[in-house]
Amino acid sequence: MEKRSLLHAANSHPDMVRIGIIGLGNMGTGHAQYLVNNEVDGAVLTAVCDKNPRRLTWAKENLSKDIRTYDRPDDLIASKQVDAVLIATPHYFHPEQAIASFQHDLHVLSEKPSGVYTRQAREMNEVAESSGMVFGMMLNMRTDPLYGKVKELVSNRELGKVRRTNWIITDWYRPQSYYDSCSWRGTWKDEGGGVLLNQAPHQLDLWQWTTDMMPSRVRAFTYFGKYRDIEVEDDVTAFAEYKNGATGLFVTTTGEAPGTNRYEITGDRGKLVAEERKLVFDRLRIPEQEFNNSFQGGFGAPESWRCEIPIAGEKPDYKKITQNWVNAILHGEKLIAPGKEGIKSLTLSNAMLLSTWTDNWVDLPIDEELFEYHLEKQIRNSPLKKQATNERVLNVRNSF
Repeated sequence: MEKRSLLHAANSHPDMVRIGIIGLGNMGTGHAQYLVNNEVDGAVLTAVCDKNPRRLTWAKENLSKDIRTYDRPDDLIASKQVDAVLIATPHYFHPEQAIASFQHDLHVLSEKPSGVYTRQAREMNEVAESSGMVFGMMLNMRTDPLYGKVKELVSNRELGKVRRTNWIITDWYRPQSYYDSCSWRGTWKDEGGGVLLNQAPHQLDLWQWTTDMMPSRVRAFTYFGKYRDIEVEDDVTAFAEYKNGATGLFVTTTGEAPGTNRYEITGDRGKLVAEERKLVFDRLRIPEQEFNNSFQGGFGAPESWRCEIPIAGEKPDYKKITQNWVNAILHGEKLIAPGKEGIKSLTLSNAMLLSTWTDNWVDLPIDEELFEYHLEKQIRNSPLKKQATNERVLNVRNSF
C-alpha cells in the first residue's frame, strides 16, 4: 500500500491507474482499443510501446493523441507516464519486462503464458513478491461462469474425492495463415512452444484451478508440426497421476476441425461434464465406495440423479481481468488470476514437452535445467524461420 500511495502522489488523477501497453500485436491492440474507449473503470491508457514503427503509426492514427508512444520497453517503463503496464509481447519477453516493471514500482498485468520455462516464471514471481506491486495474469477463462461453477462444486465436495479428470480440447483450430501472419509464431527460438504454450494454457490453468490439484507426474506424447508448417507442438495427448490416486487425461491440438471441448471430472459422489456451454451433474445417491461395500447383487450400480446445473453470467472477457486488476490496485480487490499462479500451467506444459523429449515420465516439480537443455537443443537444431508471408494483426475477439 505504501508503494501504491507513492505512485499516486505523482499522478494528477489519484483515482485513476495510468496504464502502458507493451506490445501492439493481436492481443495488445485489442487491450488498447477497449482501454481507449474507457471500458475499464478507473483506468486510462497513457502510453504504448512496439518495436514495429507501423504499429506506432497505427497507434497515433487510431488511439488518443495524448497517448505517448515508445519503441523500447525500457523507455516506457522508465517514463514516469504510467503506474502500471500490460505486457502483450512474445512469450520469452514476459518475465524480463515484468521484472523491469516491478523494479520501477509498476504494477503488472501479463498476457499468458507467464514465460517459456519455469525458471523464468519462478524468478519473476520472486521479484513480484518482494516489490509489493499488484501482479495479475491474463487468464480470462477464469471469468467464465461455466468453469467457475465447476470449481465451486468441486471445492464444496459435491463430487467427493476426485478420481479422474478428462479434458479433450481440440477446438483451438488454427490454419496455416495464422502462423504465417507473424514471423515469430511456430518457432522454438521466438515463440518457445505451440498449442501448449499459446492456446491451451487456458485449459491447463483451469484443469488445476477447478480441482485445486497439480499432478505428481506426467507422461505425454506430443507431435511437432504434425498438421502445419511449424517447428513446435500442434498435437498432444498427456496422462497425469495425482498424489491422492486420481488420474487425468489431457488432449489438445490446433489441427482438427470440427473440434471438441469436453471436460469431465469424476469423483466418488458422481460426475461433472462441461460441454457446449452446459454443465451436467450425475450425482450418486450414496458414495460409490459405500455402495460397493454394501451391495451384494453381483450386477448393479449406485442410483444416479442427473441434473443440468444453471450457468448464470457472460462468457469470459479480457476486460473482466483488466477491470479486476485495476480494482485490486485502487481498492485492494482480490485478484481472479494472481500472476504468481501462472507458473502452474507453465509447469504442466513444460512437463509434457519434457516427457516427450526424454520419452519418459516426468515428476513434478520438473527438472528445470533438464528442460532448458532440451529446449536449447530444439533451438540449435531448428532451421532458420522464414519471414512471415502475410504479416498482419488479427482480430482476437472470437479467438477463445
